[in-house]
Amino acid sequence: MKRFFKPLLVLVAFIIGYYTFLYIKEKTTDYGHKVVVCIPVYGQSYALGEEATRITDFDSLRIKYDGRIVTEHLDYVFGYYDHSSRFKQYIKRILHYDKKAFELSVYGMAEYLASNLGKDTIICIFPGGHGMNTITELMKPVEPYEKFIEEIEYAYKKAKERGWEFYVPAICWMQGESDIVEYPKTDYKKQFYKMYNDLNKDIKTITQQKDNIRIICYQSNAITKGNRYRPNYYYSEEPKTPEAQMELIRDDSLIWASGPTYPYSFVRESLHPDAISQKRIGDMAAKSALGIIRKDKPFIGLVPTKIYSEGKKIHVIFNVPCPPLCFDTISVRKADNYGFNVISKNNNDIISSIDNNKDTVTILCNESPIGCKIRYGINGEPLKNGCRVGPRGNLRDSQGEFRKINIDGKDYFQHNWCLFFETEILGCNENIISHISRI
Repeated sequence: MKRFFKPLLVLVAFIIGYYTFLYIKEKTTDYGHKVVVCIPVYGQSYALGEEATRITDFDSLRIKYDGRIVTEHLDYVFGYYDHSSRFKQYIKRILHYDKKAFELSVYGMAEYLASNLGKDTIICIFPGGHGMNTITELMKPVEPYEKFIEEIEYAYKKAKERGWEFYVPAICWMQGESDIVEYPKTDYKKQFYKMYNDLNKDIKTITQQKDNIRIICYQSNAITKGNRYRPNYYYSEEPKTPEAQMELIRDDSLIWASGPTYPYSFVRESLHPDAISQKRIGDMAAKSALGIIRKDKPFIGLVPTKIYSEGKKIHVIFNVPCPPLCFDTISVRKADNYGFNVISKNNNDIISSIDNNKDTVTILCNESPIGCKIRYGINGEPLKNGCRVGPRGNLRDSQGEFRKINIDGKDYFQHNWCLFFETEILGCNENIISHISRI
C-alpha cells in the first residue's frame, strides 16, 4: 500500500491544482460581452449520434471558429459521454474519455451558424435523451428529460457568471423510430404537444426569455423498424408517426423543418445515419436555426398543402421552397412511381402513371381513387434504411448551389426533399388543405 500511496497523493494534488487553476482562470478572465445562442438536440439514438464514427475534429472545431462553439459547460470538452449517469459523465469529462463521442448533427449545425453569425455570438450545443425510447418515455419527469433541463440551466448560470446574455431559440428534435417499432397506441401529436409545453415552460422559467422555444424537427423513416410492415396494406400503422411529424411541421408555426433522412446513407443500411449523413442533417437544421434567430417566416420544407381528385386523377399541390419540383433518381435510388402509392381498401396500388410540374404532382389511377389512401415514401426493404434500399421517394425541389457544402473532400448539394405523408382521398374535388394551429 505504501508503494501506491505517494503516486496517488501526487495524482490527487495534480487534480486539485488543475481544477484550482481552471477556477481562478474562470474568475479572472475578461470575457467581454457575448450572446449565447443555445440550440441542443433532444431525442433518441439519432440525437445521440449512435454508430456514427466521428469525423469532426474537436480541436479544429474550437480553433477554426475562435472558440465560439461550446458545450453545456461553456467549454470545449465535446462529445457524448453518458446519457444515464451524471457521475460517469463527470468522470469521463475529467479523463477526456471520448470513446463514445459520436458524430452529432449539431456539430455541423453549429459550424454553419458560427460562419453566419457575428463574432459576439457563442453557439452552445449538446445532446440529450436516450436511445430506444418512445416519445412518452422522454417526457417530463423522466430522468433524460430532467438531465436535459439541468444542463440548459447549468449553461445559463455559467453564461450569467461571465456577464453574457443567454437564450434558447430552438431545440432540434430527433425521435420517432421507437414509436414505430413498439407500435404504441398513443397519439403522437398529442404527446408531442405535452412534451413541448413542458419544455417551453421549463426553459423559459430558466432563461426568462419572452420568445417561445421553436422545435426544429426531422422526420422518422416509416418502416425502418416496422417489423409488422406489409407492402400496400391499407391499414398500415407505420405511416402514423412520420405523418404526424409532417403535420406538425406544416401546420404549426412553432415547428420548423430540417427534413427527412431518406436521402442519406446509413450504417449497414440499417437504423442509424452515418457520420456524413449526420453532418448533412445538421446543415439542414442550420437553415431553420438561422431563420429562427433572424425571426424569418417559418420554414416548413417540401410538404403537400392541397390534395384533390378529379375523375381518375389526383392532384397534389406542394409547398416548394425552390421551384420547380424534380424527380431525382440519382441522389436517391428510384422507387416505384417515385415513392408514391395509391392504395385501395383491397390492398392494391392503383397508380397508372405519374407526372409533375412547377409545384404539382399529378397521378393517373386505374380507377376512381375516392376512399383510397395516397402515400409517399411508404416502401422499401423491411428493416432497411437509406437512399438505396430503405423507405424513400424521389421528389425534391431545385435548390442547389445555395446549400452547397463540402464534407470529406466532396461537395453535397443540399436539396429539400419531400416529407413522407399519408392521407385518405375523401371525395371528388374535395380539398385537403393545411390548417394553421397554435400551441
